[in-house]
Amino acid sequence: MKVGAPPRLELVGVSKSFPGVRANDSVNLRVKPGEIHALLGENGAGKSTLVKMIYGILAPDEGQIVFDGAPTRISNPRAARRLGIGMVFQHFSLFEAMTVLENIALGLDARLSQRDLLAEFHRVLDAYRLKLDPRRIVSTLSVGERQRIEIVRALLLNPRLLIMDEPTSVLTPQEVEQLFETLRRLAASGCSILYISHKLHEIVALCDTATILRGGKVVGTADPKRENPRSMAEMMIGASLKEIAKPAERSFGPPKLETLDLSLPKPTEFGVALKGVTLCVRAGEIFGVAGVAGNGQNELLSALSGETPSAAESVILLGEGVGRLSVTERRELGLCAVPEERNGHAAVGEFSLTDNASLTGRNRMDFVSFGLINSGKATSYAAEVIGAFTVKATGPGALAGSLSGGNLQKFIMGREILQQPAALVVCQPTWGVDAGAAAAIHQAIVDLAARGSAVLVISQDLDELLTLSDTIAVINLGALSKPMTVGEVSIEEIGLLMGGVHGDPAGTAQMTEQLHAHPA
Repeated sequence: MKVGAPPRLELVGVSKSFPGVRANDSVNLRVKPGEIHALLGENGAGKSTLVKMIYGILAPDEGQIVFDGAPTRISNPRAARRLGIGMVFQHFSLFEAMTVLENIALGLDARLSQRDLLAEFHRVLDAYRLKLDPRRIVSTLSVGERQRIEIVRALLLNPRLLIMDEPTSVLTPQEVEQLFETLRRLAASGCSILYISHKLHEIVALCDTATILRGGKVVGTADPKRENPRSMAEMMIGASLKEIAKPAERSFGPPKLETLDLSLPKPTEFGVALKGVTLCVRAGEIFGVAGVAGNGQNELLSALSGETPSAAESVILLGEGVGRLSVTERRELGLCAVPEERNGHAAVGEFSLTDNASLTGRNRMDFVSFGLINSGKATSYAAEVIGAFTVKATGPGALAGSLSGGNLQKFIMGREILQQPAALVVCQPTWGVDAGAAAAIHQAIVDLAARGSAVLVISQDLDELLTLSDTIAVINLGALSKPMTVGEVSIEEIGLLMGGVHGDPAGTAQMTEQLHAHPA
């Protein structure tokens, strides 16, 4: 940074209110050229609102945004991109019926030929060592693969300020370090990075400065190199962070959830076939499944939950073959599940929290009498979930879509855990959840297992799996590794097992050759 150079971004007294909520309250923030600056806070602290104003999605009610020393009004995202601001969203803005490359083209203001766009696409993939097939239809992609589209789309802009919201949830430890190396090179070239992550060890490893929000206000700044994840988490929540209480010596009961040579074809052209998946989760055990997004995690959860039927004896619940039973029938036997995608799959945004509680709890929690849902019972249960999991919402009548991503995740997890299932299958239990809420969810999972439930956790967060799990296995291209006892395996070993080929490199190469042979 040149001596005397103005901040790349400065917020002066920026405030934003919504009915009944002051999301940001006189926020001051300075990001220097070439600085990697962390923005930290609990779910609902105001981070998303703040970055939406920087990117032109929302307008501040008060205060001023200064970019490269000049006061500016960012009226929309196109104006932000013209300034050189790129953003990777946690919740994606993608058209599901279109291909990866078509979505990337829509996110660019400059018009490029298909050949030039594909060349730029592969340049970014090579630089970041990411894998993504440009021909894939977005609706066939996992959450992690969709996030990669957002990352590539932002980097194609050659931004002066890059806002990144939870960008590493899809990567192996080796890929995270490769991404960090690239971000450091970007910063060295003068690009500023505003980095949002709930993985506080990433903040320590990557960031130069951290600004902490709580209740919409800046409550402090920190030098991550002089802090640790725990100290920053406690700054975020304004209280001591509780340790997860997990008994050192644990004994397990009989198997409650098993798969025996579970094999299924690809659900779509670009899906992943399950190949002889065999696992056993015992009463009181937490079984972790690690893997890079797109290796069959969604297909495995779908087969276990009952969304995808299989051979009767390929899925066994409490000793009974349930492979051909429906989701409802498996739930009645004692299986609860939380899918990866909370918006539209785990919850309906246009429904109230009470109605969302009824979607999965109506039978197990005895809401139904003579074919009708008892609204009083459903409302009471939704209120119980809100209280037990400290969900920030106006009440059981609040629409699911009105909650922040982290608070909706807490509600969904609480809705399933409080049903006291015999077996719980959950994918990405703390995706987009702050450190304090993640610790609470982890403790609830541990407590559920301690009461005798079998818990299967599918996650790309190795720290989470190693904290929670008794046993761990890795899924790669639809095949599951042998189970390993946590404590006897290294992060490096698991990371190497997680690494795999995604998409169809041969097909991509063929497409590239065709484009060069027939330029647009």
